Parts: sequence; C-alpha cells; structure tokens
Amino acid sequence: MLVVGITGGIGSGKTAVTDIFSTLGIDIVDADIAARVVVEPGTTALRQIAQHFGPQLIQTDGSLDRAALRRIIFQDANAKQWLEQLLHPLIGEEVRRQLDAAKSPYVIFVSPLLIEAKQHLFCNRILVVDVAEEVQLQRTVARDNNDAPQVQRIIASQANRTQRLAYADDIIENTGSLEQLREQVEKKHRFYLELAQQHLERE
Repeated sequence: MLVVGITGGIGSGKTAVTDIFSTLGIDIVDADIAARVVVEPGTTALRQIAQHFGPQLIQTDGSLDRAALRRIIFQDANAKQWLEQLLHPLIGEEVRRQLDAAKSPYVIFVSPLLIEAKQHLFCNRILVVDVAEEVQLQRTVARDNNDAPQVQRIIASQANRTQRLAYADDIIENTGSLEQLREQVEKKHRFYLELAQQHLERE
C-alpha cells in the first residue's frame, strides 16, 4: 500500500491537514498516538521511565505525566537521548502494525519527527505542511498555553524548515483560510489516489 508521510513543525497545522484527509476516507496513522500506546499503564516502557526519572512522573490514574516528562527532556539532552533510545523502536513497531492494518486506498502516516526519527523510511512519499517559524511560535503559544521560550526549545529540537523541505515530495502551505487548506488537500488526495493505483499495479 502507498504510504504518504506528513510532517511539519509544531503549530504548522498537521492535525488540520490529516483531519481533512480523514473526512475523505483515508486511514490515518499518527506517531503521537503510537507514542501514547507504548507507554500506557502496565507497559514495560512506562515502568522503565518511572525507574529512570522517578515515580513522580506517574499520575494517580497510573498514566504518564507527559507534560512533566516533556519539561525534563527539553532541558536535558542526555535525558532526551535515553528516552528516544527506549521509545523510538517501540513506536516504530506500533506504527508498522497500524500501517499494515490500514484499509483505505492509501494511508497517511503523520509524525512531527518523521525526518529526525528516520520514520520517513516507512513512507513512499513525503508531504510537508509548511509555515514560517514565527507563525509556528504564535499558533503554538496561543493553542497550548505554553510560554514562548518553551515553544522555541521545541522548535529548536525539531528539524528546521530547510531540512524538512529538502525531504518533501509535496508541500502544503498552510498560511490561508481553512477552505484554502481543504482545496490543497483535496487536490493532493486526487493525486495520491492515482499514485496508489499505480503502486497497486506494480505490486
């Protein structure tokens, strides 16, 4: 099956884009959801995180305090590296399982770390949702109620705009209205349906 990878920096509008693809009947595999699955209560990964960082990261309902963990890893490069070495292989296995289960003509795989975590290797084609860095900052501060320095650290931890665009087969510029965004997505959808058919014929 044709796998289209979608990425973009924080605040670029990846969710808005994938929501539109979903309304068009396309299955969505989300790396962020896979990342939550691998640290659900009772998992080995969650126990290892608690042992490494301390039991205060486990909330009263047994789930991971993701916000607290995020604060730690964006201030400590060694902590971030340890966590990535633990989680990235597990996330990769969960993503592959979900991709294999997809039933739509092609499947979307969305990840903020598509390039950085080498998840682009799952994909036949890469679509980058592109906005300027200052737009990312404004949108994320407004959306997540994070302070600007925290958002800037997150932006700095991701591939920069030039690096992402270097991997892009396709680009959506998310600088206009939601209607303009939908028009771009629908155009890409028609194109991907054609590619998916060609991909199927070659298999």
